[in-house]
Amino acid sequence: MNPIKEKCKSLENNFLPLKKMYPKSYNKNTTSPYTKTRVILMNGTEFESQWFMHNFARHCDEPEIVAALAVVRRQEQQQQKRISCLKPINESILETTIAYEQLAVDLTAILARNEKDENNIKALNFALLEDFDHLYRYANLLKTDKNIDADMLVGKYTEIMPGRPTVAEHRYPADDVKPHMDANKADLYSKLVASTITAAEQQTMNYYMNIAQWYKNDVGRKLYAEIAMIEEAHVTQYESLKDPNLTWLEQWVMHEYCECWLYYSAMQDESDEAIKKIWTEHFKMEVSHLKTAAKLLKKYEKKTFESLCGTGEFPKLLKLGGNKEYIRKVLENTIYLTADNTQKKPDYKDVKKLPNDHRFFNYQKYMSGDPERNPSHLVIKKAIERLGQDYRYQDSEHPVKDLRNRKKDNVNVARTK
Repeated sequence: MNPIKEKCKSLENNFLPLKKMYPKSYNKNTTSPYTKTRVILMNGTEFESQWFMHNFARHCDEPEIVAALAVVRRQEQQQQKRISCLKPINESILETTIAYEQLAVDLTAILARNEKDENNIKALNFALLEDFDHLYRYANLLKTDKNIDADMLVGKYTEIMPGRPTVAEHRYPADDVKPHMDANKADLYSKLVASTITAAEQQTMNYYMNIAQWYKNDVGRKLYAEIAMIEEAHVTQYESLKDPNLTWLEQWVMHEYCECWLYYSAMQDESDEAIKKIWTEHFKMEVSHLKTAAKLLKKYEKKTFESLCGTGEFPKLLKLGGNKEYIRKVLENTIYLTADNTQKKPDYKDVKKLPNDHRFFNYQKYMSGDPERNPSHLVIKKAIERLGQDYRYQDSEHPVKDLRNRKKDNVNVARTK
């Protein structure tokens, strides 16, 4: 599939009437977990796209480009509103959060499994274990506050057990910045990986930033605030992978191409026929957006679509699904890592091998203080007190010995020497 060769409506004929912007919501009890995660992913992709175009417009003095951005951006906004309303009214904040974290876990894992760029793979695997831990913390909050088992929400496709403890994820911000790719040399799939995971993590960050104050108890409010800070760190990491040397128009073309790839992937993978029709219609709209951006790139910078996307043929499509064995392997091999940019080459290092005066430990001391009082720990402590042990869904024993104890939350793994 090559989107640039697909037929489409003219740009001005892609607006959605209000009645189409409010579709029938999915059934939270019968809908596939991966339909729910696709809804979140495409919602985040649309948010990233229209927000990028707002920033582009604020840095552009060419009327034709600004006008085109306004038209495309309005249509992206309509798509985003339509997708967001697929979430049903009776799905709680916390139930939606479980879907957010399942997306973060399985999307990150599937992208890493198909990636060849080592820099991207390391970044994905590193954040994977942190989102995996977030799923575990929220699942315990769900069990104690609502008496709902999160394994039913994730369809038992994704295990629920500790990852790199959230308390260990507070790092000095500069250590989250990674070397960026060279867009002229990078594989097309690697470019799509960086764009997709940045949008997905940004959507999670935004959701938690805006939802924290609406939770109904202090522990939950504090947990959302704490994990929102980690999601910000993930956005910092992932956006740094993208090539900042691309022009605004080149970035626009890549945004539209990525949307085409994601919608086409969703079309192929979707089990809900009503939602599949939405993905199909949005894909056709994105083809029009892509052609608009490519035309302006050629006119104003004398650059072709092919200079960014090669032939334009889609690389391997995104297919969401379970990744249990892969995640267990990453847990076993990288649980004790943290980020370190203090040397000439930014990398991920075993916490136990950092010097005693490393800024990681100083930042940890400042941010966390007494780890026993951190919200992410208190949630598990509360669950153990009420249930006799923490809530988990795992197919077999945890691959990391230090994280097997279900009656005491470990606050030292990947945090102390």
